[in-house]
Amino acid sequence: MPDSLPSNSPSDSRPAVGRRTLLGAAAAATAAPVVLGSAARASAAPAPRRKPRALPGGGDLGPNVLVFDPSTPGIQARLDEVFRQQESAQFGTGRYAVLFKPGTYHGLNAQLGFYTSIAGLGLSPDDTTINGDVTVDAGWFDGNATQNFWRSAENLALVPVNGTNRWAVAQAAPFRRMHVRGGLNLAPSGYGWASGGYIADSRIDGQVGPYSQQQWYTRDSAIGSWLNGVWNMVFSGVEGAPAQSFPNPPYTTLTTTPVSREKPFLYLQGSEYRVFLPEKRTNARGVTWGNGTPRGTSLPLTRFYVARPGVTAATLNQALAQGLHLLLTPGIYHLSEPLRIDRPNTVVLGLGYATLIPDGGVTAVKVADVDGVRLAGFLVDAGPVNSPTLLEIGPRGASRDHSANPTTVQDVFIRIGGAGPGKATTSMVVNSRHTIVDHTWVWRADHGDGVGWETNRADYGVVVNGDDVLATGLFVEHFNKYDVQWFGQRGRTIFFQNEKAYDAPNQAAIQNGSIKGYAAYRVGDAVTSHEGWGLGSYCFYNVDPTIVQHHGFAAPVRPNVRFHNLLVVSLGGQGQYERVINDTGTPTSGTSTVPSTVVSYP
Repeated sequence: MPDSLPSNSPSDSRPAVGRRTLLGAAAAATAAPVVLGSAARASAAPAPRRKPRALPGGGDLGPNVLVFDPSTPGIQARLDEVFRQQESAQFGTGRYAVLFKPGTYHGLNAQLGFYTSIAGLGLSPDDTTINGDVTVDAGWFDGNATQNFWRSAENLALVPVNGTNRWAVAQAAPFRRMHVRGGLNLAPSGYGWASGGYIADSRIDGQVGPYSQQQWYTRDSAIGSWLNGVWNMVFSGVEGAPAQSFPNPPYTTLTTTPVSREKPFLYLQGSEYRVFLPEKRTNARGVTWGNGTPRGTSLPLTRFYVARPGVTAATLNQALAQGLHLLLTPGIYHLSEPLRIDRPNTVVLGLGYATLIPDGGVTAVKVADVDGVRLAGFLVDAGPVNSPTLLEIGPRGASRDHSANPTTVQDVFIRIGGAGPGKATTSMVVNSRHTIVDHTWVWRADHGDGVGWETNRADYGVVVNGDDVLATGLFVEHFNKYDVQWFGQRGRTIFFQNEKAYDAPNQAAIQNGSIKGYAAYRVGDAVTSHEGWGLGSYCFYNVDPTIVQHHGFAAPVRPNVRFHNLLVVSLGGQGQYERVINDTGTPTSGTSTVPSTVVSYP
């Protein structure tokens, strides 16, 4: 562990004001030329190209992974140092993972800024106990938590100092495999604006208080109680969840989650790092670790290529072709070619919001039509040259049955603009059957650098072509046309959060044939079976507040295309919806910021 934190380029401080203020590489070696003939004049010819030297697995986790044990001196000072650097660095380059070895820690307050992940290194959260807090608040932004993105907490037990831990986050900030021996407050100090988040595989012994959080999704967890709801609170497989009551209170409650498989995580077995791979569950309810050791398998770190920023895409692909998995240590990775994941059961796990930037308009990641790939814990940031797609799960026409061993995409986030100009026609395409997309935020930036209707052009957020795909925690925002298009059969979504693009210059810019605006979530005309629970879309047309959006949701009218608990909201009257889904639902009402809802459709 270094004596001081690695230096990073200057980071952004306070963001631009938008709606949210309202509410080492191995290369092939070529041998020297050989001489042909004995007495005659020599002529040179290239030798056959040698195979690249095999890349090693395992190795050091690098300078931006800080590992503590209970005897480490100065833990609080190191935590504070990272936080000072990252607190307001919304579009900065710093990336950190803060890891705690099993044991008990006293008197800590780990405040988390941008691109900072904190995690325990036990098999169970209860193996690593912090008598103290893991805190997210919004002092950096005057008490407004709507931009507290890109940070995470995993695999720890907390005993909060005052009995309640504060976790006032927004999108892309998962709270996974946590045990809070007390309550959890999801609002910032002063109860300022907060715009939604995600909890999974966690136990909160006391009360969860969302207070000002507009929407929230909790999956496969256990809670003591839940205090209130604003617009859209969704639960699946949660012991102690409030009863179904949408729209008043706005609770959407499913007894179980149809299919789930928890995110891979790093842990210590003795002094050896391993990656645990939780097993798939069907009709899941409650945490996976309630009886101690979770169910699943594990891999030693020696089976992973431990990547550092600066490594080439060619080297990463060599490691994948060699049969290694990838562990992406914190930092930024430029890709001159797609990462090609062709082997079944490949794991790509990022630490500390490792960030992939595709250069020259390439796709960042392409997954073959194979079983059991696990993508987890990284950010894809679009480059300045338009990419047709950024993340592709299965090639076009993929049709294999992966029901026994699906691909999972978990805490994989996509950004177009904000850190600089970025463009992508479509952000994520899911072609493989049975894929589980478990918590993603796919975001065309509405603030930061490189933001404008054409500057960070991105027409489509998520496109699902594969059959039997399940999304649990789908956050997709601000695309120029459709945010989500779903063409596969038997698709299911549990929780959807959306805002339409703020910056449409006028009504004509979003006109969709004879329809006013592109739906946030569209089910294709040929689909005969689809189901969604707890879906919301909001508009805030701040360039032209007179824009009218006909509806938030569009779907064919068929008995097996069903939706439960839909809402649309006009934020302060900046634009309006005429309907909720198709031609059903009441218009939004002036400047009231009151949702229009549909409980069941058709």
